[in-house]
Amino acid sequence: LVGTVHHPRGNIGAEILKNGLGRISDWTIRMMSPVDVPPLRIAENAAKRSTLKVFESYAPPKLTGASEFMGTVVEVISGDTLLILPSGEVYDDESKLKKISLASVRAPRAGNEKTGKPDEPYASECKDRLRVLTVGKSAKVNVHYEKEIPFGPDQTEKRQFGTISIGKREDIGEVLVAEGLASTQRHRDDDEKSARYDDLVAAESIAKAANKGVHSDSDYKKKTINDLSDPKKAKTHSGSLIRLGNTKAIVDYVFNGSRFKLFVPSENCYITFALSNIRCPQPSPNPGAISRGQAKAAEPFGDASKRHSRMTVLQRQVEIFCNGVTQGGVITGDLFVGTGGQRRDFAIELVASGLATVDQRKIDYGEAPKIMVDSQTAAQNNKLGIWSVQQVSKEPKVKAYEKGDEKIVDIQISEIRSGNHFFFRVVDDESAKVIDDSMKIFTDTNGTDGAPCDVKVGKVVAALFNDGATTSWYRAKIIEKAAKGKVKVLFIDHGNVAAVAQATHLRPLDMSLGTDRIPAVAKEAQLALAKVRPLEQDDGIDAARMFQGMAWGKDLKARLHGEIEGKVLVTLYDTDVDSPSINEKLTEEGLARIGKRHEVFEVLDRMGNSDSLGKLVKDLKEAQEKARKSRKGMWIYGEIPEEDEE
Repeated sequence: LVGTVHHPRGNIGAEILKNGLGRISDWTIRMMSPVDVPPLRIAENAAKRSTLKVFESYAPPKLTGASEFMGTVVEVISGDTLLILPSGEVYDDESKLKKISLASVRAPRAGNEKTGKPDEPYASECKDRLRVLTVGKSAKVNVHYEKEIPFGPDQTEKRQFGTISIGKREDIGEVLVAEGLASTQRHRDDDEKSARYDDLVAAESIAKAANKGVHSDSDYKKKTINDLSDPKKAKTHSGSLIRLGNTKAIVDYVFNGSRFKLFVPSENCYITFALSNIRCPQPSPNPGAISRGQAKAAEPFGDASKRHSRMTVLQRQVEIFCNGVTQGGVITGDLFVGTGGQRRDFAIELVASGLATVDQRKIDYGEAPKIMVDSQTAAQNNKLGIWSVQQVSKEPKVKAYEKGDEKIVDIQISEIRSGNHFFFRVVDDESAKVIDDSMKIFTDTNGTDGAPCDVKVGKVVAALFNDGATTSWYRAKIIEKAAKGKVKVLFIDHGNVAAVAQATHLRPLDMSLGTDRIPAVAKEAQLALAKVRPLEQDDGIDAARMFQGMAWGKDLKARLHGEIEGKVLVTLYDTDVDSPSINEKLTEEGLARIGKRHEVFEVLDRMGNSDSLGKLVKDLKEAQEKARKSRKGMWIYGEIPEEDEE
């Protein structure tokens, strides 16, 4: 039996506590009526302050910081833990944020997808309720005690526990407990507790009696949310998001200043979202990216841009307007914060603060909003943020190349590597006829048996190849040694690559057939100014197939502009040079696109700003605009953000 013993002179339990002859037992006090608890708590606290008897060694908890402070809630980490920026502090580093857990409150724990551990019932509801109650609001924090919390293998962190008051709510923890979204922590008798512990227990008793939340007898059914961070899912659902127009969303996570993970309540889905028209600098990598070797170097003001977004939009309700989706499944569009007269375009806010730059292509094409361009100009003039440091040119360094006079020749494609990368042979090239005849004689003389030869990377030898009709020897350069006695070779007079057996498919080449006597016949080339997707992507395969259909097995006209890094830059025509080029046709179908502004300028500069290249730039821009407006090829989901262009 558990009960209270009353004496004519008062409660015996209170007398025992007042004289330091006992402690309050947490598990039994929960059985008492809430109105009978305060006298016992007052008596025990008096004995603690006087260090009587069992409390003779008692010392108040030592705190590493102030026991009371005001601040703004920046982020809710879990159902009972928050990050708060103390008033008067400048948010210029993550260390300025204080991590505070609600004293004597236990929220349902979130699971772990990596280990397959599920969320505890009401974990997400508790966290979201705490978000609604606190994020972005001014809070008063009373710290009651600190604990060392295990944090990874052999690591701990000192965590502060306290009562958080916001507005008229004296204790946010009590709100969660009263609504059945959290429970009170079971403490040992000598543990430090919240100063409002008895109020929390009383609130929990009421929630239990009403079968609320975690105390409910009914089965918990977790709400399933569709995750559209997968590129295929994002592309499939992008149409419905675009048709929604302006819609509400909640910012769940900030990747950088302009890239977020959002929850869209009306569609019950998570999306990865990037602001249109702008780019924010790269912030410092997180520890996970560093451990995986995927870290990107931080750029100036990258962290400042990210912190601004965390402080302004993280875990807030915003309004979004979706207008496209990238190949990587990132939904693009506009994001607005605030309501009524405080409503503003967040992208413009970032640009005006010097924490983002406007996409140069949008400026070139006249698509960037004038107010955004004007905001960037003002930030530049005032040297704000990014513009306060010297801008480093983004033009990449290129290897030296031999630049010849621009000329038009008839060619045949001998090998296609991708939608814009190929090898060709000049029609009626005397060298080609000489080497073809010479290798036929070489085959007739030596037969098709291999012979020992010096296998070194870069060495030119004779390699056996079956073209479907006959097996013959061809000149080949050794690229690398492969497994199981094979080597990878490049057939220098045709452009194809093959892995051949060293013992049976190689033999030394006659000195008279060396490249010092007869240069390689096949020339490596690239369609000038036309960029395509890699073959690993559908658009890349489609580009290669279209290129093959237009060029393979035909005599073509080629305008040779010069050579960069061993590749001849070519404008290719299937009839005559006055007809639309193959470069242009691929671009008009959305399977190629013109390079970035600095890439185009670089080519024009190194090729002597030729009239033909200038015309090609104009033709490609017009063709690209047609493809973009028609949503063809790579433009099917709208704009192509910078991360898709790398």
